[in-house]
Amino acid sequence: MKRLLIVIVVLALGWSAYWFIGATRAKSEFASWFAARQAEGWLAETSDITVSGFPNRFDTTFSDIALADPDTGVAWTAPFFQLFTLSYRPNHLIAIWPHQQSIAFPDQSIVLNSDDMKASLVVAGKPSLPLERSNFSAEALALVSDAGWSLSAETLRLAMHKDPQDDARYRLALSATGFAPPAEIAARTETTLPRTLKTVEADLSAQFARPWDISALETARPQPTAIDLHKAQLTWGRLDLSAAGQVDIDASGYPQGEITLRATNWRDIIVLARQGEELPSTMIDAIEQGLEFLSAMAGNPKTLDIPLNFRNGMTRIGPVPLGRAPRLILR
Repeated sequence: MKRLLIVIVVLALGWSAYWFIGATRAKSEFASWFAARQAEGWLAETSDITVSGFPNRFDTTFSDIALADPDTGVAWTAPFFQLFTLSYRPNHLIAIWPHQQSIAFPDQSIVLNSDDMKASLVVAGKPSLPLERSNFSAEALALVSDAGWSLSAETLRLAMHKDPQDDARYRLALSATGFAPPAEIAARTETTLPRTLKTVEADLSAQFARPWDISALETARPQPTAIDLHKAQLTWGRLDLSAAGQVDIDASGYPQGEITLRATNWRDIIVLARQGEELPSTMIDAIEQGLEFLSAMAGNPKTLDIPLNFRNGMTRIGPVPLGRAPRLILR
């Protein structure tokens, strides 16, 4: 019995020493990371770094955190940020964000509010910490921009898992409930569509120029080179849109390929376009005539398959140009 007690005491002392050494090392490495970013010209500040969670976790809290990348002009500030890890599984992290935080871009600043924002991240045991899988969730999410727009969602879920056959390819899934688009869009459509969307879902695979790892935060974000959209769906009142297709992405960030939209009650899209006033009425007229032709050919006045072609930086429906294609560049 006495020997057993000695063994227990020795093990307890050994585990305590392991935890305190690990906590001290974690705090030192985080402090060094902030110092390295400052040496590179970043704004990288935190008023305090604390590590708690003895005996089974390392719970690191960064108080009054502020990060700004001078190359992209993107900045993030928050009253705190937390990273939790199990002391026996240091490659599995839990990230916790505060109820309010802000992100600034060169052209606008956005305040993010949420009731519960967190993420689970599993990284490989390599110095570069390559991402294996991540799951993000937010409750009662609201974004307000000083550029004059806002949007919200009751829930938001995002998952990102690495392809086991390719370190730079990832499967992504997104879903949102109670999604409310910017108020100016809702104001245009309040007589025809409800305030919130019933369904917002997406399932896709994305190829990147390099894997997602710690360098994505320290230097530059990996840029997508190809997207395979397995399915995306949006249901807004009577309007139902689904999409699938594949595109490659050139060095300038423009997609090259085709995405097919399937639209139910597609004439609501024309109504939205006319109310939005972003496109010239002559272009909308041409698009409507083309869609009417496709509808007549398909023999279904309500549901329509619309091929969106991306080529040379432009978006087209068949021969009808819609304008510049979106640039898919991650800042």
